[in-house]
Amino acid sequence: MIGLSRRADYLAANGGKRVAMPGFVLLVRARDDGESLVRYGITVTRKIGGAVVRNRMKRRFRALIRELLPEQGVAGADHVLIGRAGGVERDFGDLRRELSKALAKAAR
Repeated sequence: MIGLSRRADYLAANGGKRVAMPGFVLLVRARDDGESLVRYGITVTRKIGGAVVRNRMKRRFRALIRELLPEQGVAGADHVLIGRAGGVERDFGDLRRELSKALAKAAR
């Protein structure tokens, strides 16, 4: 697992599958480059809140990614989590279940 760093990768992921959940939106796009490496990215805009709120949300997303992406992520694909307004207040267990469900939908 490796993080996305280039803006072009985030823009390309926008053309893939989109799974909306109450706390986030998951974008999954197969890279078709022959590698089975799973890459991830996190985006939380200022509409969500100030820096403290955004950083807290990103920490929660990173914990979920470390836990679920190695087993349930789509091999050879980029995964991008986009934070939504209700994501910070949501229970961590609910977010875990939602991400698991979203990854299952994206794998189909």
